[in-house]
Amino acid sequence: MQRTLIDKIWDAHVVRDLGDGWVLLHIDRILLHDLSGPGALQDVKARGLKVRNRELVIATPDHAVSSAPGRTGETFAQGARLWAGLKTLSQEAGIRLFDLGQDGQGIVHVMGPELGLVLPGTTLICGDSHTCTNGGLGALAFGVGTSESVHALATQTMRQRKPKRMRIRIDGELGHGVSAKDVILHVIGALGTAAGVEHAIEYSGSTIRSMPIEGRLTICNLSVELGAKSGLIAADDTTFEYIAGRQFAPEGAKFDAAVKHWRTLVSDDDAKFDREVAIDARTIAPTITWGTSPQHAIAIDGRIPDLASEVTSAGRESLVAALEYMGLQPGQPIAGTKIDWVFIGSCTNSRISDLRDAAAIARNRHVADNVTAWVVPGSLRVKRQAEAEGLDRVFIDAGFEWREPGCSMCVAANGERVPPGARAVSTTNRNFVGRQGPRARTHLASPAMAVAAAISGSISDVRRI
Repeated sequence: MQRTLIDKIWDAHVVRDLGDGWVLLHIDRILLHDLSGPGALQDVKARGLKVRNRELVIATPDHAVSSAPGRTGETFAQGARLWAGLKTLSQEAGIRLFDLGQDGQGIVHVMGPELGLVLPGTTLICGDSHTCTNGGLGALAFGVGTSESVHALATQTMRQRKPKRMRIRIDGELGHGVSAKDVILHVIGALGTAAGVEHAIEYSGSTIRSMPIEGRLTICNLSVELGAKSGLIAADDTTFEYIAGRQFAPEGAKFDAAVKHWRTLVSDDDAKFDREVAIDARTIAPTITWGTSPQHAIAIDGRIPDLASEVTSAGRESLVAALEYMGLQPGQPIAGTKIDWVFIGSCTNSRISDLRDAAAIARNRHVADNVTAWVVPGSLRVKRQAEAEGLDRVFIDAGFEWREPGCSMCVAANGERVPPGARAVSTTNRNFVGRQGPRARTHLASPAMAVAAAISGSISDVRRI
């Protein structure tokens, strides 16, 4: 029987068939952060249970801690309790915590891959919807709720129903100024946010194969914005080179044996998927969102949709609501729209390659007078690497604020928000109503596009800079 990559990972982790399509699935890694981790650990403790395999659990504060320079866990007062709770409960349970200021700390979906905690063929969960990011390394990773986290912490298993299999094949060479973020925004804009519901998505094709790992992580990060449970990319030589030598990766003969196994984790030639989509990469331009859903994505040289583009009354009502919230007019070019804020960061685009791309545009230029711009590295290691390369000086000299690692303004859980009514270009993954603060207006874009907007004071085509 020909099997997909998803089938192979799933089948290898089934502990027991529970019947009616449900199985007990072994979980290889559990990641915890300060927003959902303390509640899960407290629940385990309150039930008189213990963390079954503490060596397979890693914790770090990221969501509710300040990103201000010189911050501590108490800088954001409302998040101090969560930070302290994660610290205390992790220590009690014997879980390794990468705390603020400690090598390895960072956004949970940035530090996991960079430490070598995420490996091809593993199953991984976290109380965060963007856990699918980790699929860029060939892992089957997905977000879970608190009750599921508790079950996994206590048993190292979860009751799960196997998702349907979907493959999105992207082929062709990307054009000038087009990044992984543009690719996945284009895909969501073309397919819609319900395309992957009940599915795990495998991304394949020459475009994906030519991407470095950090680009693949960006692709998989937004799988949940397609409605999917997981997104993953089969491991290859690029993956193995990325993993080799990382802190928690196998070494020596164990690494060689692991690579031999990882090479088998690919979809068989005649494997059947429940849905397949093909996309020509040559049709993708630098892309940005205009509305209040990731599927409201258009090319930078495109126009905001008009009401005639929606054939249903519900669609037109949704379009009108998005336009009203964003303060935009239908049929107008998106380029040239004035902005107030730029945010570069989040588990989508805060890795060293993202900062290099952003700095390349920012170098010898300056943020427009009407714009406030932040750069928030994804981890302490990213921050230190960027500073070693002088990228922090590039940003500071250009008028950006250089901050400490964390989720920051992505979800605004730490009090860092876009002001009401202000318009932001953001490298994050969601442009929902109020996501970056009450009445904040968010346009999703790549790091390079975000810098282009910052220096021009309006949404701009990075290819013209």
